[in-house]
Amino acid sequence: MLQLKKIWVSLPDSLVSEVDRIAIVEQSRRSFIMQEAIQQYIDTRNRRMLIEQMKRGYQEMANINLALAIEHYYLEAEVTGKYILPERG
Repeated sequence: MLQLKKIWVSLPDSLVSEVDRIAIVEQSRRSFIMQEAIQQYIDTRNRRMLIEQMKRGYQEMANINLALAIEHYYLEAEVTGKYILPERG
């Protein structure tokens, strides 16, 4: 069974009114709406953090990948005898 804990949260009156309005329209409880809102916030935050980590990883790997591509290009060009890029200095 799901364990629940009660917490106290202070919210502006306007936000409480909006939650109450949604609760009436959806025939739900405040606590359920707050649970959904918090879960959505956590999911969105986790997704955003993962995207940022992936971006940093791709940026860190960009120079390595470029160096490998250039090295392989020169190796292939050496075998085929064709150079398009200027020689390394």
